[in-house]
Amino acid sequence: MVSVKRVVLDVLKPHHPKSLELAQAIAEIGEDYRVRLMVEEVDENTETIKIEVTAEAIDFEAIEAAITKMGAALHSIDEVDVEGGPSHA
Repeated sequence: MVSVKRVVLDVLKPHHPKSLELAQAIAEIGEDYRVRLMVEEVDENTETIKIEVTAEAIDFEAIEAAITKMGAALHSIDEVDVEGGPSHA
């Protein structure tokens, strides 16, 4: 089975919700999710942020949904670590 272990996302978000709230919403998705959020740029209405998520098996679709639900937009996946396991053919 293939599992995503780490992703680094480039996200544009409004000033509200605060970065801490967005990071907490993502961390709540999985029991072992570790979220690191870095603010890259701030302008009058928005913040450009990098979000790094690590876990044993990341549910990317759930993370993307949480980002969108909080009014932010995913610009790109900048890094990804994926681990494969034995195939069961």
